[in-house]
Amino acid sequence: RKAMTEICKYVDVCISNEDDANDVFGIKSEGTDTTKGELNNDGYVSVARQLKEKFGFKKVAITLRSSINANRNDWQALLYVDDKDYAFSKKYEMWIVDRVGGGDSFGGGLIHSQLKGMNTQDSINWAVAASCLKHSIIGDYNMVSEDEVNKLAGGDGSGRIQR
Repeated sequence: RKAMTEICKYVDVCISNEDDANDVFGIKSEGTDTTKGELNNDGYVSVARQLKEKFGFKKVAITLRSSINANRNDWQALLYVDDKDYAFSKKYEMWIVDRVGGGDSFGGGLIHSQLKGMNTQDSINWAVAASCLKHSIIGDYNMVSEDEVNKLAGGDGSGRIQR
């Protein structure tokens, strides 16, 4: 906690998950029990608000994972700017090939979407779609194209071959 509190002074965009804020800073989402796969979205808005107020972050992103089993998860995230500007992504049901790199792909997707100037909703949708696709790839690298992420983020979750 001491080390992270010091580091957070220099952070503009905080990326956390459903357990980190509680484990490191004691900020818990009310109505959430990650061991049972029960996540309370309203509680995460409160967590993001508290993190932003405590550290002065410009934005807070929180990934929300519900584990059905080791290979099947629900995957969603929140991007919080303030109480009038926040958004939850679509929730994806993922069949996981490899989890390694999923968080990095989320972070990279968030950075990419922000640099592209996407609004809050589009940005969080893009980051989650990039990460969701990475979970289907063996290895640490997300080997998908920007176009493939655009299609999934835009609502094409059919899994059909694109020609």
